[in-house]
Amino acid sequence: MNIVETDYWCLMLPPEWSAEQEDGVIRITDQDGIGELALTTLVKEPGETGANTDAALRELAASESPEVKTWAPARCGAFEGLEGRFQEDGTEVREFYLAYGEALLYISYICDLEDAGMDDAAIEEILGTLVVGDALSLH
Repeated sequence: MNIVETDYWCLMLPPEWSAEQEDGVIRITDQDGIGELALTTLVKEPGETGANTDAALRELAASESPEVKTWAPARCGAFEGLEGRFQEDGTEVREFYLAYGEALLYISYICDLEDAGMDDAAIEEILGTLVVGDALSLH
């Protein structure tokens, strides 16, 4: 297993998957190139108000991802939030808004429509290994 680690979270990748960081986004792909999993971490500044509550996440998800018609509760390791899907321009997009403490993870997985569902088990496995990083566990 390969390990992807940031200050705020860590996860494990199966051997056929690899990760690279570009402009603050961690992009994860597998060797067959079916789709791309992208993780963006947003962290509240000290003194910034507003909790990452379920209601706040629902409001954020609805405003940032209006294409998703139905959101479902999601839990990936210690992070909790929402998950939804939509189809657009021949692709399927799966989105997650997950929170832990002052951190918010925006995660998206995109693939061609004809490949929809092929990587679902692998995505569940990868996101299931998500643990809190040192910067969050110190608080």
